[in-house]
Amino acid sequence: MEQKTLSKWISLVLLSAAVIGFCIFFVIVPIYGKMLLESHPEFSNRFWPWLVFLWVFALPCYAAIIVGLKISRRIGLDESFCMENAAGLKTIAYLAAGDTAFFAFGNIALMLLNLSHPGVMIASLFISFIGFAIAIASAALSHLVKKAAIMKEENDFTI
Repeated sequence: MEQKTLSKWISLVLLSAAVIGFCIFFVIVPIYGKMLLESHPEFSNRFWPWLVFLWVFALPCYAAIIVGLKISRRIGLDESFCMENAAGLKTIAYLAAGDTAFFAFGNIALMLLNLSHPGVMIASLFISFIGFAIAIASAALSHLVKKAAIMKEENDFTI
């Protein structure tokens, strides 16, 4: 696969993730929450804390998508192994780790405030696992891209 084609596919996947995330966080969850409130008014004190919590959780995801789009653009320019991509992948790793920690501790806080259910807490462990897996994979890729960029720079100076 050529660099430009790979770049287009990466960009398409990232933009699709952004659209799907927008639909989930800003359309489906609020609609579902209001439907839940209509059928169970005793949960009215949980609607806004959970909605704001999920919106704040979504922000680092969109920041990571923006960084990913910049990396994709550089891949399309045949600059796959550069220090900027290594730094971008490291940023994505930090965003994923921080967002995962926020999600885990936020779920615990909501549970302690009696604004959550134990089943939700157990289900959130799956999301936390995925977040940490993304963080570890991004950190590993960052390390490898950095090493490759250093090797590329050394080889550029060799005749």
